Amino acid sequence: MTANEDQEMELEALRSIYEGDECFKEVGPGSFQFRIGNTEDTNAFILDVTWPETYPDTPPNISLDAFFNNRISAETKQLILSKLGEQVEVNLGTAMMYTLFEWAKENQDTLMENHKAVVTAVTLTSSSEVMTVAPTSKKKEKKEQLTKSQKRRIISRTDNKGELPRGWNWVDVIKVG
Repeated sequence: MTANEDQEMELEALRSIYEGDECFKEVGPGSFQFRIGNTEDTNAFILDVTWPETYPDTPPNISLDAFFNNRISAETKQLILSKLGEQVEVNLGTAMMYTLFEWAKENQDTLMENHKAVVTAVTLTSSSEVMTVAPTSKKKEKKEQLTKSQKRRIISRTDNKGELPRGWNWVDVIKVG
């Protein structure tokens, strides 16, 4: 069989096996995405696989460049790609996509055992938080500037402890009669 016939047969098999499976997505002709693990799982990752013209006689192009994988460290990505590369070498010349996907699902814990999440962004729950945080920080930074005469007036009204004398704001009540 030619490479195109092998690709068509494997594509038909993949469509029938993964029909309705939310983990498998056919992105384009000869290009697939397969999610290993649940979306909530911190050890989950997405494999991007693209077939070259001469697949399965040549290895498929496998990458972990999906946005979903941004939290995975570069060392862990390299480990996953090297282990998958070993599986590709073993299955070279045969239809291997199902084998690769299932092998990755079975060995997910081993592949992600040294995984340390990479934090790249901080998310805010609402835009109002930004508005409330910004004005308070500006108020703290700005000090009230008093002139010399204002400072003298404050000092003359206060005692030696800096407190105003008792009754400074009392009002006399006048009985009109």
